[in-house]
Amino acid sequence: MSPDPKAIQFLAASARHVRASEDHFAQTVPSPCLSVCQMDATTGLCQGCLRTLEEIGQWGNADDAFKRVVWARIETRLAEFAS
Repeated sequence: MSPDPKAIQFLAASARHVRASEDHFAQTVPSPCLSVCQMDATTGLCQGCLRTLEEIGQWGNADDAFKRVVWARIETRLAEFAS
């Protein structure tokens, strides 16, 4: 899978912002969805937001702690694509 470079830049900046602004997002952690919604069969990740189907499915009912964990996973996945 080769995510769009602009999507990668946006996700990386958003992930850093969510991590650094925990107080700002005390009420609601933003979704990483980019409205691409295409799953990569090889990685099992959405080509837009780099979440798994399980993470996407749980997002709507998840607490902010879970959402921050997902954002941290996205950061890790982004780093893997960069290397």
